[in-house]
Amino acid sequence: MEVLNLTAVIPAGGEGSRFRPYTDIVPKPMIPLGDDEKPILDYVVHHLTKNGFEEIVLLVNYKWKYIKNYFEDGKRYNTNIRYSIDDENYSNTGGSLLKAYKNNLISSNPVLIWYGDILANLNPKHVIDFQLKENSDAVLVVANKYQIPVGVAEIDNDNNVLSLKEKPWLNVKVTIGILSLNINVLKNAEKELGTKFDIMGDLIPYMIKNNMKVKAYIYNNDWIDVGSLERYKKIDNNLLKKVIKL
Repeated sequence: MEVLNLTAVIPAGGEGSRFRPYTDIVPKPMIPLGDDEKPILDYVVHHLTKNGFEEIVLLVNYKWKYIKNYFEDGKRYNTNIRYSIDDENYSNTGGSLLKAYKNNLISSNPVLIWYGDILANLNPKHVIDFQLKENSDAVLVVANKYQIPVGVAEIDNDNNVLSLKEKPWLNVKVTIGILSLNINVLKNAEKELGTKFDIMGDLIPYMIKNNMKVKAYIYNNDWIDVGSLERYKKIDNNLLKKVIKL
């Protein structure tokens, strides 16, 4: 089975409070990154279109016109970009997704969801293929390890520092803000979750609680979370070049 008209949804509507004062001027997805100083979101859109996604829906709100003026209809990326704008009735990532679904902006099932502050050299079509193969309701991209962005100290009872590890890697399985989803689950989810819910914090736990099939797609390569100003400032340029290698 193959999905026609591959659609990707990118949540990109947050206020970016952890990026202030920069986000007082531009929305977080438009913060410049790398030697070419392209917006973070530009790398994500480019990567998705390069891997065959012909439809992209941007879930926007805060300073959304800045984003629309940059990406327009997506023609220069060889894709069709549409916009779903949050309002007082539909908010948070899940509510935004629900609104786009109700307005018939999502034309494929399953649909890929790729958060607008995540960079990974992952072929997103493989995630869709994995969901179809497993016949699951959702697939979460999961990394086997996570790097803490600060140093971790080991101390004894007298507060003597016994060891210090700078930005250590932890052997924990973490979601990285990329998933695929059977979009039809939203039909019933609204009855319990309403219209102002989070995808990862509310929708996925709702699916698990209701015995829906949620699978993990293990991703062992590098990825970057640009979710805060602290992380942004500490991005290793060599790692960035590897991750955004297109």
